[in-house]
Amino acid sequence: MSEKKNTFSSSIGFILAAAGSAVGLGNIWRFPYLAAKDGGGTFLLIYIILALSFGFTLLITEISIGRKTKHSCLKAYGRLHSKFKWLGLLASFVPFLIFPYYCLIGGWVLKYCTTYLAGHGIAASGDSYFTDYITGIYPPIIFFVIFLLATSIVVYRGVNSGIEKLSKILMPMLLVLLLVIAIFSLTITGNEGRTGFDGLMIYLIPDVKSMTPGKVFHTLIDAMGQLFYSISVAMGIMVTYGSYLKDDDNLVGGVNKIEIFDTIVAFLAGIMIIPAVFAFFGSEGMQNSGPGLMFATLPKVFTSMGRLGNVLGIVFFLMVLLAALTSSVSILEAVVSCIMDYFKCSRKKAVIIETVIGLVLGVFISLGYNIFYIELKLPNGSTAQILDIFDYISNYILMPIVAISTCILVGWVVKPKTVIDEATKNDEKFGRKKLYLIMIKYITPVLLTILLLGSFGVFN
Repeated sequence: MSEKKNTFSSSIGFILAAAGSAVGLGNIWRFPYLAAKDGGGTFLLIYIILALSFGFTLLITEISIGRKTKHSCLKAYGRLHSKFKWLGLLASFVPFLIFPYYCLIGGWVLKYCTTYLAGHGIAASGDSYFTDYITGIYPPIIFFVIFLLATSIVVYRGVNSGIEKLSKILMPMLLVLLLVIAIFSLTITGNEGRTGFDGLMIYLIPDVKSMTPGKVFHTLIDAMGQLFYSISVAMGIMVTYGSYLKDDDNLVGGVNKIEIFDTIVAFLAGIMIIPAVFAFFGSEGMQNSGPGLMFATLPKVFTSMGRLGNVLGIVFFLMVLLAALTSSVSILEAVVSCIMDYFKCSRKKAVIIETVIGLVLGVFISLGYNIFYIELKLPNGSTAQILDIFDYISNYILMPIVAISTCILVGWVVKPKTVIDEATKNDEKFGRKKLYLIMIKYITPVLLTILLLGSFGVFN
């Protein structure tokens, strides 16, 4: 089919699309919290080391598999080795689970963006505002549907006219907005004379005194988990985008730029959030992560700034909305590519099929905060509603299993030479070749196994 043969028109299009996938909500609402919790500079140092080794290994492996096979993850693994067809099925199930609840969260971001645009930032900072919103029946569904349709329209338009074009527009915008807020955050003077610069020092300077061996181990787990979930591996996305990469494009160079872009955005997210929260609420203000940080703590920071806070709230949630949209587009593309591969249908039909399925599942998940409300204790110790259950199964169980299996396939079955040859087919320099060989065969699967065990609460 002609649609399946689409390719990115340029290397920069591929890099921005892949970076757009990697730069999502996790960079913004989880990275700053973990950095503040795990000793600031210590966390940053460990994260950067992992990005250059662990992250690089997983990224270049999946993108190489995609370009070599020219298929979605559903068929790509089976093309490498017939006994690993099951891995393709498992990998394709991950974005299928993630898509509906990611669009639901995207709807939450859209709601806050419109709230600040309407000048109601003070209302958004209320203690019960977020809870009242998500426990409502119709408003969350309405904003979810709008976000879902926006994502579907982009993917419906195809690789070049949709995904690549959107990425070239939104990614520079996102970076500019992120820089503006990060710089402004450093100029803030908050309560009790605390400044944004004071918060920056907490973010950058390692807290050596508290770094016991146990603390270092947990910081390693946190940094590895953040990186793993941030770079969009083990969910079919990078395999899919790799399949759209031209044979004469510099694959190694592209991977290097993606990891640099993702790390810079995560780092700037910390500068954007930690100094501002510290200035107004001190160290205690960073106790929240996830939705609690973005939808509860930060609106209070904006309100504390007076009129300027509403303007900053608009800029912030617009930036988050762009990050959420580029990620949701990549998640949907991974599913659509699998549907096209399996059913041999057109892109348009595949998008419609997954949009309808995502709509049904998304409504069901949204109603998990009211009509279908439950509280389930998960193995990692957290209490979950329906959205959390979807997230736990996809992110904390299936993704590590997919990644571990990929390491076994490449490291021991088809051998690392398969990836290295694909990545250097145009005589590119593979600067971390020796590191890659050690990582893919030994270190990465061990680290991923530790991450998986952590999901079952082994290290609680």
